[in-house]
Amino acid sequence: MTDLQQQLKKLKTLWRKEKSKALEQSSILLCGLAAQLRDSTVQQQILTANQKDLAKLRPEDSMYDRLLLNEQRLTDIATDLEQVAALPGPVGQELYRHDMANGVQIHLQRVPIGLVLVIYESRPNVTIDLFALALRTGNLLLLKGGKEAFESNSCLVGLIRQQLEANGLNAEWVTLLGTSREECGLLLQQHQFIDLCIPRGSASLIRFVREHSQVPVIETGAGVVHLFCDRSARPEMAAELIYNSKMRRLSVCNALDCLLLHRQHLPQLPRLVAELAKARVKLHCDQPSYTALESDYPAELLTKATEASYGQEFLSAGMCVKVVDNLAKAIEHIEQYGSHHTEVIVTEEPANAILFCEEVDAASIFVNMASGFSDGGQFGLGAEVGISTQKLHARGPMGLEALTCAKWFGQGNGQTRS
Repeated sequence: MTDLQQQLKKLKTLWRKEKSKALEQSSILLCGLAAQLRDSTVQQQILTANQKDLAKLRPEDSMYDRLLLNEQRLTDIATDLEQVAALPGPVGQELYRHDMANGVQIHLQRVPIGLVLVIYESRPNVTIDLFALALRTGNLLLLKGGKEAFESNSCLVGLIRQQLEANGLNAEWVTLLGTSREECGLLLQQHQFIDLCIPRGSASLIRFVREHSQVPVIETGAGVVHLFCDRSARPEMAAELIYNSKMRRLSVCNALDCLLLHRQHLPQLPRLVAELAKARVKLHCDQPSYTALESDYPAELLTKATEASYGQEFLSAGMCVKVVDNLAKAIEHIEQYGSHHTEVIVTEEPANAILFCEEVDAASIFVNMASGFSDGGQFGLGAEVGISTQKLHARGPMGLEALTCAKWFGQGNGQTRS
């Protein structure tokens, strides 16, 4: 048995022995960690570590914002911790019961998954969110963060381990692993110890995990987000939703990547994207939209779209614009270029809203609301493990329930089956 396997075997034993105690202490521990994150001295310690990571990047790099921590973000993380602590714990929840005529009682209930490995890039806030959700569901957490956030993650995991020990739990309930790709490949082979792997990050990272893992995987895929401005859409509402969906935060997976515009709204296009021009967003336009904007949008921010433009997750101040003839063409475009993450329709026609919701294949479908609402916190989950774009086990923002599985229990009194 290799050193890695011995370590994982030890952790699996720890999980079996301490999962009940971890569940009992989880709410108190998370509230204690939240209090730490609000402490000015602790905040400064975290921000100092974060600055070491940020110093390796240029501020204009899209990863910079994903990596950035500040006092407000730490306060928001603390609030998320308190929300998770206040949520009903799903472990032990009865999902189904069947009482047989012979007196046998059968029931199905939620239980922890076990050892959960999360491989992720940048975004050190994820470190805290993942721990909160894992602990609240009795799962032991293995964290493999990216090298770009190593200082931040190390500091945060150090604080978590202090809280674990202060509450009588083993510090190894959360483990921060190294950042090498070689170690990643080895971890993905350890299906006898690791129960679930969740990759969060670039398309290349997710593809690597999917292709090399022997451990069950839940993909949190790229967010190629479309907003369809239907023929009945009110221009004032559409303009506000377009701007907010794109500009609330550029570097997040629920940010807008492609505006699909009904041809009847083409004369309104300069008005719809006027605020984007002020925000210096570069538009990749098909020919009709390019012609409509040529005299109104800054020339240096206007370019003609190519086939490679569509289906791109920009994570920056760029997006596509494409004119379509009807709702069917919009759905067809989303089917071809979408990533099954989040899709939006702006419309005043209920029938079109219903058809869009039924026909578009995505984890989250929104009618007349900004794409930024695709978020575990906004959905009342307290925090999220990530946004799953697949269909088995979990889909969309993954909260506490997504980190549980089910177990069948039977109670009898000597009954045998004929």
